[in-house]
Amino acid sequence: MSTTPPSANQSVRLAPEQRWADELDRLAAADTHARPPGWKLSPRAVRQFILGDAKLQVTQKFFGDDPLVDRAIVTLMGHQGLMLVGEPGTAKSLLSELLAAAISGDSGLTVQGTAGTTEDHIKYSWNYALLLAEGPSQRALVPSPLYQAMRAGKLVRFEEITRCPPEIQDVLISLMSDKQLMVPELGDDARLFAQRGFNIIATANLRDRGVHEMSSALKRRFNFETVRPIRDHQFEVDLVMAQLARELAGSEAPVNVPRDVVSLLVTTFQELRAGQTQEGTAIKGLDAVMSTAEAVNVAYAAALQARHFNGGELTPREIAGQLQGVVLKDSADDAKRVRHYFDTVVRERARRDAQWKSFHDAARALWQ
Repeated sequence: MSTTPPSANQSVRLAPEQRWADELDRLAAADTHARPPGWKLSPRAVRQFILGDAKLQVTQKFFGDDPLVDRAIVTLMGHQGLMLVGEPGTAKSLLSELLAAAISGDSGLTVQGTAGTTEDHIKYSWNYALLLAEGPSQRALVPSPLYQAMRAGKLVRFEEITRCPPEIQDVLISLMSDKQLMVPELGDDARLFAQRGFNIIATANLRDRGVHEMSSALKRRFNFETVRPIRDHQFEVDLVMAQLARELAGSEAPVNVPRDVVSLLVTTFQELRAGQTQEGTAIKGLDAVMSTAEAVNVAYAAALQARHFNGGELTPREIAGQLQGVVLKDSADDAKRVRHYFDTVVRERARRDAQWKSFHDAARALWQ
């Protein structure tokens, strides 16, 4: 059995600071602007890393709302934390990762909010073997990601914060106000002061409202920014095409991806997401997540199906098949709504367009 660790190019997903290390190095070398204390790059260079810079061969990584990126960067220079809210799949986590990678050089200091998140996950815990052998000490203390971020002057990411019970969320109130963390067990070393550069980026899904509402005191510690779905049709088609090309790059068995098939997919997602057709007709929107990220996932799965089973060209048939896994999950209402969409909107388009006819016929054969 081999014990050789996998190389970086074998990883399913690299951290942003690893994936775009060359870009970060170029930006740092060319960065002549003032950097806030504790930051690896200036605010201008952070913006270039996220939104792209053709001269420095830096790719754009976040799409849809450039002013939001500017406001997020400004927030992180101040005393407030940054709260990114929005529908699922709107790239909130991606934006938080990119900000942490560019500002701190480390996007891995993350607290994942769940119903089981405890105060220990936010503050610190103990290595109980060392604790019993030596008593409370720095060596026995197991620092949380937030503790590490305070100590090193870095950003910490708190994902899905509204999934945590309110009493756990409120642990952050004093930490964000006083910028210090108390460890009473350590006696003289009981107080950890946050270093310059420390701040918190939190994310929350709008669909989680009512699960665990944030207290007003905690809300005051954050500036809220809403990350919205992409509404421009052609722009979303371009984005899905680019992301799909990136996913399929280097394949030994290429697949042909017609733009009009991706356009059909994006149209379907936008209409079911918005509850309105391109012609302005109101329809029932779905409870399922119909984000751009989900559209890319559907396109990629459909392209793999086309490559390995159906001749190497993406068609509406594969799109219809892979769409099932997104829209027909555990909601009987969604199943009724999507069938109504195909029986009315898609059927009407099928009368005058061959691609939509193929889409309609494949869906009827699969979903009846």
